[in-house]
Amino acid sequence: MAADVITRRRFLRLIAAASAEVGAFALGGAYTTWGEPYWLAVERVTVPLVGLPDVLRGTTIAQISDLHVGHFLGQKDVAHAVDVVLGLRPSLIVVTGDYVTLAAEHAGLCTPELVRLRAPLGVFFILGNHDHWTNARVVTRILRDAGLTLLLNEGRLVETSGGAFWLAGVDDVWERHADLDEALAGAPKDVLKILLAHEPDYADVVAADGRVSLQLSGHSHGGQVRLPFLGAPHLPYLAHKYPYSLRRVGGMWVYTNRGIGVIAPPVRFNCRPEVTLLSLEPA
Repeated sequence: MAADVITRRRFLRLIAAASAEVGAFALGGAYTTWGEPYWLAVERVTVPLVGLPDVLRGTTIAQISDLHVGHFLGQKDVAHAVDVVLGLRPSLIVVTGDYVTLAAEHAGLCTPELVRLRAPLGVFFILGNHDHWTNARVVTRILRDAGLTLLLNEGRLVETSGGAFWLAGVDDVWERHADLDEALAGAPKDVLKILLAHEPDYADVVAADGRVSLQLSGHSHGGQVRLPFLGAPHLPYLAHKYPYSLRRVGGMWVYTNRGIGVIAPPVRFNCRPEVTLLSLEPA
C-alpha cells in the first residue's frame, strides 16, 4: 500500500513535469503558427549555366512566390516581402503564382504592394493553381489592371547592355493550361532561355524539351513542415520531385521557392518563407 502512495514531493514533481510539457507544446505551437510563418529568409543562390554569355555574368533575379493573401497573410506581409526584394536591388524580379487561396478578389490586396516592385530588366508574373481554382479571369484582370506584366504561355526578349535572354512563363500546369511551345515561340535560337512555371515537377517536361536552361517555380511551400532526417510529411501534387532549392534536371536547373504564404494548416517548421536572389554565373 505504501508504495502506491504519492508523496507531496512526488506530486509536485509530476505537476512540474506536466507543466513543462504543456508549456513546451504551447511554445512550439506558437512558434510554428505565429513565429516561423512570418520569419522571412533571404536565400542567395548561384546558378552555374553552361554557355552563359559574359555580358550576363552576375545578372541577378529576385523571386517570390505563393503569397496566398487571405486569412493567414495580409497586405502588410506582402509589403514586407516587397521591401526585402527592393533592398536586394536585383536585375530582374519574378513572382511565380498563387496570389490568393480562397477568393480571387483577394488579389486586390496584393497589387498595391506588387506595383512597387522595380528592376532594371523588368518585373514579371505568372499564375498558379489557386489562382485558377478561385477564378483565373478575375485574378488576371486585377493584376493587369494594376499594370503588372503577366506571362501566360508567352515570353519576352529581355535585353541587357550588350546581351539578351528570353524570359518565358507558362500558365498553370496542374490545370493543364501550360503550353511550352507557345511560351518559347519567337525566341531566338541562340539566346539563354529562362522559364517561369508554378509547379516544379514540370521540369521533367521542360528538361526533355532541351531548350530551357533554368526553370523557376514555387507551389510546394517546401512542404511547410520539414522534419529532421524525414523531410516533408506532405507535398502537393507536382511538387514531389523538386520541392525546394536548386536541383539539376537533365541539362537544365530548376529552383523551387518555398513561398511567402501558407495554406491550412497555417504552420511552418524548419521551412521559413523565402525571398530568393539568384545570381547567374558561367558553369
